[in-house]
Amino acid sequence: MTLDEIKQAQAAPTQEKATAQAKPPVEQTKAKAEKQTNCLGCNKTIMKLQRYYRDGKFYCSKTCWRKYITKSKEEKK
Repeated sequence: MTLDEIKQAQAAPTQEKATAQAKPPVEQTKAKAEKQTNCLGCNKTIMKLQRYYRDGKFYCSKTCWRKYITKSKEEKK
């Protein structure tokens, strides 16, 4: 091999590394679900210690949950 061929052979891997570094990594981010901070029945802020969880949603009390259920049934009619 001649000197030019050796230099080209050594330069080829470094060019591949440079193009690999230049490409931004593919980000696989999931869409985060927003935290529910207000009660659906009365729109009060929900405290961590005082929350009522039903059907995948948070309410401040059982009465607010009942209010929300009756209100949603009336809207469906």
